[in-house]
Amino acid sequence: MGFEREADAQQMLADLKVRLTKFGLSLHEDKTRLIAFGRLPAMARQQRGERRPETFAFLGFTHYCGWTRDGRFIVKHKTQSKRLSGKLTALRQEAKGRMHTPLTEQHRWYSSLLRGHYGYFGLPHNWRSLNGFLQDVRRIWFNCLRRRSQKNRRMGWDWFETVTACLPLPKPRITHPWTPRAA
Repeated sequence: MGFEREADAQQMLADLKVRLTKFGLSLHEDKTRLIAFGRLPAMARQQRGERRPETFAFLGFTHYCGWTRDGRFIVKHKTQSKRLSGKLTALRQEAKGRMHTPLTEQHRWYSSLLRGHYGYFGLPHNWRSLNGFLQDVRRIWFNCLRRRSQKNRRMGWDWFETVTACLPLPKPRITHPWTPRAA
């Protein structure tokens, strides 16, 4: 929830705790906090020479204050690092199990995984995280292919580039633009 004045935020937090206790519920202390966030706190911190305001994680994104190239304030989103590292760890385990399947099936699986990732995390200003995820997936696939046999260990990145030229992985793309699409 966002509030303009700190007193309103304090009052809402107190009221919310009271309301939830009526139903036997409570707020998680580690996940509930008040932070100064937005254009005015960011400008005040910038004038004092301090770093930008705190960030917060919600729905797999880290939300932070930023500025556009022409100087306007904007709330930016990037993939939450904890969520991303967990996903890559699970992906490595799954890739080991699919190591000996045919290349076309592996390609289909990696492509669908990337399209799903881009579909959820494809927000503006998250391009760097999307591209980093693609590079991590490429590295995982390359290492799995090299571990298939002793012969494949001699294969390098140039060999992998020819494989991905025949079986290209989807490129990162922004799937949720700022402007709504015309129907």
